[in-house]
Amino acid sequence: MTLRAIKYDNNSLEILDQLLLPAQTKYIQVKGVEDGWKVINKMQVRGAPAIAIVGCLSLAVELHSEKYDSKKQMRQEIEGKLNYLVSSRPTAVNMKIAAEDLIDLANQLCNDEKVDVQEMKAKFTKTIEDMLAKDIADNTAIGDYGAKDILSRVSGDNLVRILTHCNTGSLATAGYGTALGVVRTLHSMKRLEHVYCTETRPYNQGARLTAYELVHDKIPATLIVDSMVAAVMKFRHISAVVVGADRVAANGDTANKIGTYQIAVLAKYHGVPFYVAAPFTSIDVSIPSGDHIVIEERPDREMTHVGEHRIAAKGISCWNPAFDVTPAALIEGIITEKGVFKPEQLKEQCTQNNH
Repeated sequence: MTLRAIKYDNNSLEILDQLLLPAQTKYIQVKGVEDGWKVINKMQVRGAPAIAIVGCLSLAVELHSEKYDSKKQMRQEIEGKLNYLVSSRPTAVNMKIAAEDLIDLANQLCNDEKVDVQEMKAKFTKTIEDMLAKDIADNTAIGDYGAKDILSRVSGDNLVRILTHCNTGSLATAGYGTALGVVRTLHSMKRLEHVYCTETRPYNQGARLTAYELVHDKIPATLIVDSMVAAVMKFRHISAVVVGADRVAANGDTANKIGTYQIAVLAKYHGVPFYVAAPFTSIDVSIPSGDHIVIEERPDREMTHVGEHRIAAKGISCWNPAFDVTPAALIEGIITEKGVFKPEQLKEQCTQNNH
């Protein structure tokens, strides 16, 4: 059975509480925008695509139970709530782009004299609900394009070994995954020998979530601590690194989970192709380079404690950025739902795709 991090049916939204994984599988009901903001901010739901989908669906749930006297009132509510949701985790761009698109849609519907209040609500919520199916289709395409490009570098029918970082699978998206989608496709093609996943300190998304998905799908995998990446590349003959993205700048610089940058540097040294798997909704052409990406900083406690147990000396100061930026020069290709592109090709591709 496929893992589902997001359940939406008949205007009811539930999310899998990822703070409890892998020990406990528990779904939480999201009754509106305030709940949506909280589960994103607390990282009960995470992964840039999933953040956008849950945020927008939380608005759809709230709209369903609200009554509006006018389209103008609804439009104002929509804009305010979407901007609020964007503030939940600012580095992941998917929520920001989704909010901008939905605010544009609300403005169009509001200005269309042929559309009444109820029809505006119905069309607006339908657009949000369609995001679920589109995300899965996009992820499947990412998996296909990524697997094909990686295999094009391998002689004959040789199997490949992949290294991935953080969680980019069904738990980070509507389903299937981005970087983990590439892994799933390679496995389904019987061309995957092994995948190595990092633990991803300090939040351990790799150890808790990616490992959970790999075991669930019976994919041959090994968990390594973050400091083992260089040794794995030297001794285990990694074919490619595939990671996800929370935001990709116009020049291809990519913000992803902290630790990604150092993996890219190590991959360059060892001659291992380094790929970023991300839908076009993760590409932000409004920012020219990674220098302009705002990096979220998380609480010290994530570093000093594991659960309720303190592992760091009392009194030590901490620096806990949630993301780092990998320069485009270290990236072999950006795997999207439209194909695999060099970082310098992104801006043109976004223009062609009306992004």
